[in-house]
Amino acid sequence: MTDRPLTLMAVHAHPDDEATGTGGVLARYAAEGIRTVLVTCTDGRCGDGPEGVKPGDPGHDPAAVALMRRQELAVSCDVLKISHLETLDYADSGMMGWASNDAPGAFWQTPVEEGAARLADLMRHYRPDVVVTYDENGFYGHPDHIQAHRITMAALEMTEPAPKVYWTTMPRSGLRRFGEIMREFGEDMPEPDPAEAAAMAEIGLPDDEITTWVDTTAFSGQKFDALAAHASQGENIFFLKMGKERFGELMGMETFVRVRDTTGAAVPENDLFAGLR
Repeated sequence: MTDRPLTLMAVHAHPDDEATGTGGVLARYAAEGIRTVLVTCTDGRCGDGPEGVKPGDPGHDPAAVALMRRQELAVSCDVLKISHLETLDYADSGMMGWASNDAPGAFWQTPVEEGAARLADLMRHYRPDVVVTYDENGFYGHPDHIQAHRITMAALEMTEPAPKVYWTTMPRSGLRRFGEIMREFGEDMPEPDPAEAAAMAEIGLPDDEITTWVDTTAFSGQKFDALAAHASQGENIFFLKMGKERFGELMGMETFVRVRDTTGAAVPENDLFAGLR
């Protein structure tokens, strides 16, 4: 036996990602007395500036945006009761194909072994029992999400691996429901071109391939408030238009695919810490 607390480490790309994909589990496990560690890899400088000004447009100051988003991240962590925030502070790479992908210091340009070594140091310090990050495609193809996946998996190889490792995902049934709700709220959803449609078809997993379904409905209010803390990006956070009740209906279940397990816990499971307590 050890006095070391059970620990969840979530590795995310940008400020606000912690709330979207894992806000429920971070809040739930914090409430259960589990130590929660958030690693945010980039500074978010490619997000919107004040009054929604876009990257590259007049008035968009990347350094000022990064500072603003760091402040918002601190508020989100407080809302979710995250125990420890660690920021790697690489420059946000922007969406795939943007010129910022190639900027000096961009996370996308960082050698995987360099980022992995820094993350491995954090893993040695916190010794997480559960690590959560994205799949190989960063869930939807964002370069910083892909890079976060790469450095996480490489860091796990450099250390004594965590007993359980998960990638975030969504059930395809949930994605269909999400599309219906977007239309309900009047969102303009033009027909994607064939390449975009093919890419969208690869997002998420068939329901029967999802290993882990964690009910976080009781914490959906915290998750909503954590997203709302990232007010500068509100134009891009569709979920905030729903209000808390509808948000909880849609976002109360967080789903994952388990890619490493040393506990022998059966799947499907409803707890990231199944087999550890």
